[in-house]
Parts: sequence; C-alpha cells; structure tokens
Amino acid sequence: MSFRGINTTVIQIRRQVFTEVARMAYANVKGEQANHLMRKIPYTIIPGEEGKLRKDIFLERAIVEERVRLAMGLPTRRMDEHNSVVSGLEDASIADKYYDPPLVNVIKFACNRCPEKLVKVSDLCQGCLAHPCMEVCPKKAITWESGRSTIDQEKCIKCGRCVGVCPYNAIVKTERPCAAACGMGAIHSDELGRAEIDYSKCVSCGQCLVNCPFGAIADKGQIYQLIQGFNRGDRIYALVAPAFINQFPGLASTGKLKAALKALGFYDVVEVAIGADLCTVDEAHDFLEEVPNKLNFMATSCCPAWSMMAKTAFPDLAKNISMTMTPMVFTARMMKQADPEARMCFIGPCAAKKLEASRRTVRSDVDFVLTFEELAGIIEAKDIDVANLEVDPDEVDLVHASGAGRGFAQSGGVAKAVAAARAYAPFVRKIEVEVETIDQVREAVDAGADIIMLDNMDLDAMREAIRVIDGAAEVEVSGNVTMKRAARLADLGVDYVSSGAITHSAPILDLSLKHLTVTSNPC
Repeated sequence: MSFRGINTTVIQIRRQVFTEVARMAYANVKGEQANHLMRKIPYTIIPGEEGKLRKDIFLERAIVEERVRLAMGLPTRRMDEHNSVVSGLEDASIADKYYDPPLVNVIKFACNRCPEKLVKVSDLCQGCLAHPCMEVCPKKAITWESGRSTIDQEKCIKCGRCVGVCPYNAIVKTERPCAAACGMGAIHSDELGRAEIDYSKCVSCGQCLVNCPFGAIADKGQIYQLIQGFNRGDRIYALVAPAFINQFPGLASTGKLKAALKALGFYDVVEVAIGADLCTVDEAHDFLEEVPNKLNFMATSCCPAWSMMAKTAFPDLAKNISMTMTPMVFTARMMKQADPEARMCFIGPCAAKKLEASRRTVRSDVDFVLTFEELAGIIEAKDIDVANLEVDPDEVDLVHASGAGRGFAQSGGVAKAVAAARAYAPFVRKIEVEVETIDQVREAVDAGADIIMLDNMDLDAMREAIRVIDGAAEVEVSGNVTMKRAARLADLGVDYVSSGAITHSAPILDLSLKHLTVTSNPC
C-alpha cells in the first residue's frame, strides 16, 4: 500500500519547509538575523496556539524544526541534551558544504512507534463454527476464547495464512509502513519501539521517507547551500533529469522550465538526457568487451541505490555491475570540461542521487543535488509561475538528446536503449565498436554495430575479421597506419582507414599575429 502521488498533509508540510528555507537563503543574511529567520520558520508553518495535527502545537513545531535542519543539511538533534534549533547554522551557511552522513534520518519524537509486524483479530470476528483460521495455523497460535478467535503473539510467526481464509476479513496483518517499503530490511525498532535505520543495509533509496504516514523520516538537503552559491555569484549550471517533463503541470515547452531555473539564479540549464546517450554508448561498449568472455551477464550502474543494493545483498555479483559512469556524472564532467570554473547542480526525482554525489569520486563533478520536490519549493519561494512564464524567443532551448536518452529509465535496458537511439535518428547516428580480437568481432556483429573498428590487427587477422563481418557492418582499420601501409590496407576492402600520425607527428607552424611587424605606413 502506498500513498505516493497523493497530496497529503505530510507532503504539504515538507514542501512548506523547502519553501521557507529557500526564502531564508535568498534573504542572504548572516549571524543573528539568520538565527532569527530560522527560529521563525516553525511558527510560519504551524501558526496559532493549538495543535491540529498532533494535538500538541509544541510537538508539531519541534518536528518542523528538525525538518528545517535536515533541509539545510544539518543533523538532527539528540533528544537527551539541550541544543538550539540554530546550532550549526554558521557551518551550513556556506556554498561548499557536502552532505554529512547519514543522508536519511528518523526524527525520533515524530515516530508513531508502529509495530514491526502484527497479525490480529479485529472486532469483525463473528465467532464462526468453521473457524478455518484455527485449522490453517501451522503453530496452533489461534484459540477459541469467549466466542471469538484469539491469537497468541508469542506463537504467531506472521505467516498470514489465517488472514487469507477468514470469511469475514476479520483478521488483519499490519506492518510498519517504512519497514514494509524498505527492500533491504534496514529498518527495525529501537529499545523504545521507534523506527531505527541500519545504515550498513540502507541504500538511501528514499522509499521509507515517502511512505511514512507520520512524516518521521526525512533526508538532508542542499537548498540553503545552493542559494548561498547564487548569492555569492557562482556560475552554477542546472543539470535536469529527463523526468522533468511530468513534474510541472502546464509546462508547454522546455523553454519555460529553462526560464524558471535561470530566474532562480542558475547560469544555464542542460538536459541530463545527453549524458544518458553517452552512458548508453559507453555501457554498450563495456558489455561487448566483457560479455560473455569475462562475465556471463552485466548489470547497469545507472542507479546508485540499485548498485549499492546489489553489492550489499549479492557481493559475489558485484563484479557484474558495469563501471560506466551514470548519466548525471557524464553530463557534469562534460560541462566541467567546457566550463572548468563552473559548478553543477543535478535536479532529479530520486534522493539516492544525493548519496552518489557525496562519493569522493563524484564530489569534484557534482556540487549540489536537488529533488524535483525541493526545486518546486524554491520556485514557490521566488513566486514564479512556470506555466505562464514568457520565454525569450532568442534564448536557446534545452539541448536535445535522443528519445532514448529522455526515456532512459524506462527504455528496458541498455540494449533496447541502443536500438531506440538508432531508431530515433538512423541517418545521423551510428554505433561504432572498437575490437582487437576475432571473438570481439563476432560479438560486435551479433550486437548489430554499424561500424566495427579493427584496432592494431595484423593483415591476416584483418582478412579474417572482414570475412566474419561479411558486409554486416562498415569496417574501419586503425593502428600503426603509415602512408606506405595505407595502400595495402585499402586493398583489403575496408571502408575507412584512420591514422593519428597526421596530427601527433606533424611539425608545428606558428602563424600567430603576435609575430606581425609593420614596416611601413600602409597609407
């Protein structure tokens, strides 16, 4: 059971927190002024004198305080010692702060202390004569008492057989919602019955935080730090995941989103779908290199939660996970190469990307990560109506990738993504695979490569490779190509001959105008 997609009170409060944190950041104040604004947020979100959600307004505001701290990247406070809500704010008020683990946190006093698993008889029990529940129980945990069925919780193994056979649906099986949503079994109860996360198992997928009906679980954010970067004048690119298409109702064009993001303070906007295209090609190349010669199968690396789950739950299969960079990292590195001094902010639907960005190998590429929900809060803080924004006709729209790039997450895997990319624009896109052995040639042919490059093969090996290809793909040869050897290579019947000698061995002639000397008056 999930209530994702329903605009619940929990979601409304979460959105309000993001909005107020963004407003505070845009105010660009420091010291006591910043402390004042932060202390004020819980009273803005939970006004009045009486509680409406938890029947205790002080508890409601205390929960909001913790959510504000987490949204600003600060840790939750210990319950057994006094600590001001603004504790650590000075350290968070910089544009260069990364996430401190853990990413996903339980707000202890917000937890409802739901039972982990429970099978119980409700008041709907009719005390029927058949009592099938008793008959199917493998542990004889169900007995007849006072005209109705009773379950001995000490004997019950929560198998649920009794639930399925009760003719009145009088027996129910319940489970802590956050634990039920966790596919890693990372959530259990502490000594007081509150939810507790085992971080050795947690993969930061975020399923627990979106399924907790009490809003007791939240992840850390970088809203405050990102806007500090805007205030400082940093050149920050927004790297937008393809899922943005369905995130903003009334979005008639990608230009409107780009205009909105630039109004927030972003220098420019790039669609991560282009990184998905690069990922597709690179992962397909890895597949051809490794399968089946070295590995019997290969799993994608694109989702950090998935890859961490696989490595945690199935360590023996960790070697089967592709080492290809994710679309986010591909796009970020591409943009950093083009603009080395700029900073990158990935915007997507998943909290797990925050975990990926916090890795030491990725920190230098991705500086900030926002979820679409956090972005919506920032847009609201700036009172931007995305649907009615006017788009500058001279403004260049988002960089368009292939249809497969935009639909990367639902394409059905790398192989289908490659096929979709080819179908998207077959006259301008070709898949080229570099090979060094005849076995690799066969794999490339079977995969449907458009061009097969024979790298550093001798003439006999090239002849055999061309025989195997047999017109199924165009053939390119490379490696140790000289003018003398080029003619012999062409005689083999290849389509292309490539050589680096013309660049790496060419002498340099400096034609710079800095050597120009004017010797007479041209007039």
